[in-house]
Amino acid sequence: MFESLPPHLFRATLGLVLGALLGLVARRGRFCTLGAVEDAVYARDTRRARAWMLAAGIAILGTHLLETYAGLDLARSIYAGPRLEWGALIVGGTMFGFGMALVGTCGFGALLRLGGGDLRAFLVLLVLGLSAYMAISGLTGLARVALTGSSSLDVGSQRLGTLLGLGRVGTETLAIVAAAGLVLVALASRDFRKSRPLLYGAVAIGCLIAAGWWTNGVAGYDEFEARTVGSFSFARPVGDTLLYAMLATGTNVDFGVGSVVGVILGAFAAARSTDDFRWEAPDDAREVKRHLLGAFLMGTGGVTALGCTIGQGLSGLSTLSVGSILALTFILAGARAGLYYLVDRHA
Repeated sequence: MFESLPPHLFRATLGLVLGALLGLVARRGRFCTLGAVEDAVYARDTRRARAWMLAAGIAILGTHLLETYAGLDLARSIYAGPRLEWGALIVGGTMFGFGMALVGTCGFGALLRLGGGDLRAFLVLLVLGLSAYMAISGLTGLARVALTGSSSLDVGSQRLGTLLGLGRVGTETLAIVAAAGLVLVALASRDFRKSRPLLYGAVAIGCLIAAGWWTNGVAGYDEFEARTVGSFSFARPVGDTLLYAMLATGTNVDFGVGSVVGVILGAFAAARSTDDFRWEAPDDAREVKRHLLGAFLMGTGGVTALGCTIGQGLSGLSTLSVGSILALTFILAGARAGLYYLVDRHA
């Protein structure tokens, strides 16, 4: 059945299916990067942070197994490119993290909320998608290039194993060690091990990140297409989905669009199955302004940093990319700064 589909439709179909599974398990397991930061900082509860680490560890292991045994070429991903755009990663990551704090979740979390009936998330996704495309080829794109275009280093490859000169076997060993370390740290907490929805959800999400790589880089890979390979990300793909909704006859649907729609459907199924679906609207104009600003920062920052908490944080990190580690560090720093701005300065 799938063999008869053009490669982009094959990837879009699997993106829809895998995205639905991702939305289902993430909503039921309360998987949220900002929520993990908030819980750890304000409640001294590290369970969601450990869930994130467990998902990352499994994603690293699964992605490198695909590279070793299934022919996945991670050198074709944006995370392994020869130029380390450190200025863009720092600026974009900080913007995305701060915007995430203003909204209360990231782009992926907004999709989960929309599936549960939150109309604020719909507004956030509209602005995020629009601002993402403005940062790619619009007015803010000019400012992005002017501010960060010269802040880069030619490193040959951004993958940590390559930078350390470890070779293929050394890179595989490094991946196993990194994955095992994250998994062991995550499972060291008895409270986390007893939180079965978080635990099982994290395992599933890590596997789905690897499945995204398999879809784009193995099963749906076409050597005649000039495209990079990747897994889940929810910055530019939100803009791609809006663009496809408006110009379907002039664009091709692909994995990103399928995954965005799939996450919404999966989150909707999770919300309905737990009787958690509720229509929600903004409380007042002040909340709308905060969401609009946060969504703009996330869309602009996500493109500048080449990904979001999922795109750089899990998909990029699964390649052990130095650029992804740098971007994730400043996403988290921006989120902490945003939380300080919203909470601590008024305390």
